[in-house]
Amino acid sequence: MMRVPWTILNPAGKRRVIVTKALPGSRWRLLLFAADCRVEMAEGTRALSEEELVAAIGDRCDAAIGQLTEPWSARVLAKLAAAGALAYSAYAVGYDNVDVPAATRLGLPVGNTPGVLTEATAEMAVALTFAAARRVAEGDRHMRAGAFAGWLPTLLLGELLWRRTLGVVGTGRIGAAYARMMLEGHKMDLVYYSPNAKTDLERYAADYGVFLSAQGERPVSCRRASTLVELLRAADVVSLHPALNEATRHLIGRAELAAMKETAVLVNTSRGPVVDEAALIDHCRAHPGFRVGLDVYEDEPAMKPGLAELDNVVLVPHLGSATSWTREGMATLAAANVAGILRGWPVWPRAKTLTDVLPFLEGPSPQATPSIVNADDLGLRRLAATDRDDQSAE
Repeated sequence: MMRVPWTILNPAGKRRVIVTKALPGSRWRLLLFAADCRVEMAEGTRALSEEELVAAIGDRCDAAIGQLTEPWSARVLAKLAAAGALAYSAYAVGYDNVDVPAATRLGLPVGNTPGVLTEATAEMAVALTFAAARRVAEGDRHMRAGAFAGWLPTLLLGELLWRRTLGVVGTGRIGAAYARMMLEGHKMDLVYYSPNAKTDLERYAADYGVFLSAQGERPVSCRRASTLVELLRAADVVSLHPALNEATRHLIGRAELAAMKETAVLVNTSRGPVVDEAALIDHCRAHPGFRVGLDVYEDEPAMKPGLAELDNVVLVPHLGSATSWTREGMATLAAANVAGILRGWPVWPRAKTLTDVLPFLEGPSPQATPSIVNADDLGLRRLAATDRDDQSAE
């Protein structure tokens, strides 16, 4: 395995921070420089192994910014704490690759980057939905192969989604944003599956239904499915947005795929292991009218054998948050998490929506730490909501 090269930024900084991938934009660097940080940034595209993370941390490290593709295990976090680190931040909203309980036992704050990537990831789910339903990738390959000989009534027929039924599994921030886009944009009726009722989403659908009725159109409907199978049987499109844990690993397997409609569309922009990829390949082979859009993979970056050969599957390389503004915003939030903890600043009152975190992305950054997932467990001080508007950079 080739050794990963590292670039040093602000070498005179007194605090050593490692960043395990080159990040876009410049605002994140300035936040760390202002906190007197020497930044050591890994170059290249390969995900660092556990051994490489331990080696990179070394004997002294004040903080780290890591990636969702890396194993931030109890061992790695223990090494980070032993090196004197005060904080770790994920360059992601999800942190299933981070042993947060271990970090909490070590007294190590764990940051993430919520809010900034909600709409971008939801948009990618929308893009994959229509790319799969309308066979966009197949059409692209058809044209590039020089196979287009003229318009035909039966060429690459897909599925019309207007006024059909949408199934959303997991209605957190991204799932709910996707549901609203499809509900409002394409008048789809919504069935969702979630551990808890989403009254705000139901109210949104009801209010939109009132608007449609006033325009002389049929209102849309929204209901919570009592079981996953109930949703799968009803939906023309199923989009997956759950967090990855033991309960959701292989949430969609052979039995669940068999419960879906023959011409359904399945989209996954959450985490690859939510879907049993081998079962999905078999199902797509047996049901050519079944269509799939994938942004994530069970053994990422690898795909299970046979997946790439399926014409009824659209594949993209984990691009859910891949807009320049979003990825730069993620870098800013990750850096602000680290800088805030290093400077002893309180945790921001709330970091769930874009509105919540926008003060960190535009204008002077608040003297606060945007998002620490174990802040309450560690007893970290939170900024009072009434003081939020008074915050400004030094």
